[in-house]
Amino acid sequence: MSFDFKKEYKEFYMPPKKPGIVRVPSMNYIAVRGKGDPNKEEGEYKESIGLLYGIAFTIKMSYKGSHKIDGYFQYVVPPLEGFWWQEGVTGIDYSKKEEFNFISLIRLPDFVKKEDFLWAKEEASTKKNSDFSKAEFLTYEEGECVQCMHIGSYDEEPRTIQAMQDFAEEKGYRIDISDTRFHHEIYLSDPRRCDVSRLKTVVRHPVKKIC
Repeated sequence: MSFDFKKEYKEFYMPPKKPGIVRVPSMNYIAVRGKGDPNKEEGEYKESIGLLYGIAFTIKMSYKGSHKIDGYFQYVVPPLEGFWWQEGVTGIDYSKKEEFNFISLIRLPDFVKKEDFLWAKEEASTKKNSDFSKAEFLTYEEGECVQCMHIGSYDEEPRTIQAMQDFAEEKGYRIDISDTRFHHEIYLSDPRRCDVSRLKTVVRHPVKKIC
């Protein structure tokens, strides 16, 4: 049976619908940076998703080719994630999506080293005859965060975010979004195949203990 990150690390991918505090360790990702409205058909965000999955599946299927990755095991490609921010805005202003900055992410298994990523990037570029130069190997430690499972439209996230903020403050934390700590979303549903009212998204904000 293939290793499934969502099942093995439920504390990071399947939180309850009530906010909770979690410490997120250092992880490696395939990452693509960009700007603009994520709903724009020819925009950078949709381009980033194609780049991420192109490399993710090249790595996943590497066992069938000549490039052997030390420690490889069969796994399910982890869900799409995103760090989001806007210049000069604390939190997120959903009415100004054209001003979004983002880092699109897919988590890499720990056995994937940077040299394996670089191989996959080159392999995907050759096989798909596409430019994968925007993709990077990113190591990021998120640290202590408040998170919650949000059910419904992305535009309805503010109510979940408010509940998270209230919970964090009750527990003696403050939201600690900065130029290095981000509004974080993990997408467990495919919006092309799921009714908007049933979309499942993990929403996560960095926090800092109030002294």
